[in-house]
Amino acid sequence: QLVEAGGGLVQAGGSLRLSCAASARDVSGYGMAWFRQAPGKEREFVAAIGKIGGNTLYADSVKGRFTIWRDNAENLLYLQMNNIRPEDTAVYYCAARWGLSIATVGPYNYWGQGTQVTVSS
Repeated sequence: QLVEAGGGLVQAGGSLRLSCAASARDVSGYGMAWFRQAPGKEREFVAAIGKIGGNTLYADSVKGRFTIWRDNAENLLYLQMNNIRPEDTAVYYCAARWGLSIATVGPYNYWGQGTQVTVSS
């Protein structure tokens, strides 16, 4: 089970930190990622991290602004969002897949319910 938290309303240029709590016996065995879905658009890849955490991948639209990391001891995945833009408004989803050593856009087979991020201009 994946449970996201940390979404909310933020002004453009601000920051927000999302978290994803994973309930699994061995979270360190899962590659994980963040996706987002804006109203009327398809879900899109945001960032990914390998199961150990040393390998990351970002969508071009968030590179240099967002940072993904994980705390396997606490079963948590994070997404730090800085210099947020109105186009970042979306529901953000946490995803996981067993055995991914490298960061990848997918596919993923476990998904959270999502957390809403709304950016005001």
